[in-house]
Amino acid sequence: MATVKEGNYGLDSQQKETFYKGVKELVNQVNNATIEACKAKISSGTIIERGVVPDSHRRTADNFMIIKKIFGHPVVHSRLNQEERSFLARYDFNPLEFSTSRQIQEELILLKKWSNSRNEELEYSSDRLINIRAKELRNLIATNYVDITNDIYNGFKALEKYFENISKYHTER
Repeated sequence: MATVKEGNYGLDSQQKETFYKGVKELVNQVNNATIEACKAKISSGTIIERGVVPDSHRRTADNFMIIKKIFGHPVVHSRLNQEERSFLARYDFNPLEFSTSRQIQEELILLKKWSNSRNEELEYSSDRLINIRAKELRNLIATNYVDITNDIYNGFKALEKYFENISKYHTER
């Protein structure tokens, strides 16, 4: 009976390489299937499921909706500082006023996935990005941001709708 050296498991380098490529392909297929399933939910309008929304997103949405409900609009003209802008750029996110509805929906899918991951850095980034997005939304609403000539960049409406749907303080009018 042949003995196997520890750590080698009787595989040569080509077999190991084939094995690792197979594992990498399986992981990519799972990630793509998850993203495609979420995109299908976007198109069917069921992206907001109460069970899959992270608690940090709910807290941010509740905070936004309480201020909106009490004052009718955000009272703080909160502008992004340079550090927050560079944090958005680090993850290749456009400013909210230059984002389409589709981009925001894809970002929300990504942020939900990161928030539910076991990687602490991704969880922190997700929480920070959703808070930055809420701050941008408050600023756009407080400054009465309206761009009549361009209906393409309406991502702020998608974000506000997301907050309304996940907040427990939103009441249908």
